[in-house]
Amino acid sequence: MASKRANAGDEHQKLSPSGLPVREIPGSYGVPFFSPLRDRLDYFYFQGAEEYFRSRIAKHGGATVLRVNMPPGLLLSGDPRVVAVLDARSFRVLLDDSRVDKDGTLDGTYMPSLALFGGHRPLAFLDGADPRHAALKRVVIRLAAARMHHVAPAFAAAFTATFDAVEAELAAAGAAASGVEFNKHNMRHMLDFTCAALFGGRPPSKAIGDGAAAKAYKWLAFQLHPLASKAIRPWLLEDLLLHTFHLPPFLVRRDYADLTAYFADVAAGVLDDAEKKADPGGAAVPRDELLHNLIFLAIFNAYGGYKIFLPHVVKWLARCGPELHARLATEVRAVVPPPGTTITLSDVEKMPLVKSFVWETLRMNPPVEFQYGRARRDTVVESHDAAYEVKKGEMVFGYQPLATRDERVFQRGREFVPDRFAVCSDDDERRRMLEHVVWSNGPETGAAAEGNKQCPGKDAVVAVGRLMVAELFRRYDTFVASVEESPVEPVVTFTSLTRAASSAVGHGSVVKP
Repeated sequence: MASKRANAGDEHQKLSPSGLPVREIPGSYGVPFFSPLRDRLDYFYFQGAEEYFRSRIAKHGGATVLRVNMPPGLLLSGDPRVVAVLDARSFRVLLDDSRVDKDGTLDGTYMPSLALFGGHRPLAFLDGADPRHAALKRVVIRLAAARMHHVAPAFAAAFTATFDAVEAELAAAGAAASGVEFNKHNMRHMLDFTCAALFGGRPPSKAIGDGAAAKAYKWLAFQLHPLASKAIRPWLLEDLLLHTFHLPPFLVRRDYADLTAYFADVAAGVLDDAEKKADPGGAAVPRDELLHNLIFLAIFNAYGGYKIFLPHVVKWLARCGPELHARLATEVRAVVPPPGTTITLSDVEKMPLVKSFVWETLRMNPPVEFQYGRARRDTVVESHDAAYEVKKGEMVFGYQPLATRDERVFQRGREFVPDRFAVCSDDDERRRMLEHVVWSNGPETGAAAEGNKQCPGKDAVVAVGRLMVAELFRRYDTFVASVEESPVEPVVTFTSLTRAASSAVGHGSVVKP
């Protein structure tokens, strides 16, 4: 790529097309084997992900484009070396499909066994330029659009089931004084919701049984175990078991067979429709390949996302406290007076504070924290203060929470500001900020298309977050919950739920252990 040269000062200083000095990428990969191992221990155990990157930024004078090793490394990934982009501006390179190839990069520097996916490579592991990507994504975009009107009623049913169970457990005689964990109920009912919203038919908890969510979670764990931490004690044993070798897929074969049989039934209409609407002369998707892609879509993309995202929504609500709860309840009830009414997607569109709260949650805690892509060609990556040359074939990695909390873009970017997107001076300012909310592998202002890598379920995820907040404050005036941060999702434990005075049940009662 051509570069300008300075007209004054150091005449040999190269400049990027926008006039930034081109510098050598700081950082080092260290000694093979030993340095990646030490970095892995830092990342998972000694520092944690965010401090791992912040300490290296500080070490290199504030530079936010760095050479680092990324776990799992060693035997699980052929090459742990990446160029890390850790600010909002440099992160944009990962959203430019013309500059990075995302074939096989979903999970970073390692690739799960295809035996976990029926022998097929799912859509999320395909580069946007792959002809199979367009054929598969066309089906998924069509499905998401066709089923969008099922999201609100399906979520209402799941929400009611979840919080009826939470209340019953809180009120039960002899309930533990420590309260009731939200995550375990969310884990079960969000799988039923996901399948009802996407396909209809019998929910997995009925068709497979109460163990359906556990089977789905086990399948996810076999894919993502190289990125897990603090799940097994002692950590030295965990590091050996989870970060050194692939867990053998045959251990989850029976669980996946049960899930496959279920989805072959409930998704039969989608599979039939795709065969009827296959483009003449285009890349037809074999039925078996599409089936395994729909399983991945439902469990990994949708259910896995909600399992992480909704605890973060409740976490921030708990931390913001009763003053914000009152504001949200007033807004929700002005649009949807309780009881007996159904909250629709058009209803939550009329709730600016609810919308802002959900966008802020996605900004602070994107459900997928990492992005990877391999440079298609030699390219120049610009941060706020400098530019860096990345060579063709180098792996580029972005840690999204640092990019979306960048205080050069967001005022008080490391703070959770619930009304950030509601109090903007104008629509242009809101749009400018939303362009840097990129949890969906693209800007919040963008849209999924056959040729890009943006999440086709982006609108559904945002809608579910809004429905969660609206349903909570249609049903409750306020609540109290404790939060324990963990590497994957925060563990939220309700200790008190105060029913709305006008709700159908409870009439202002407080549910406690």
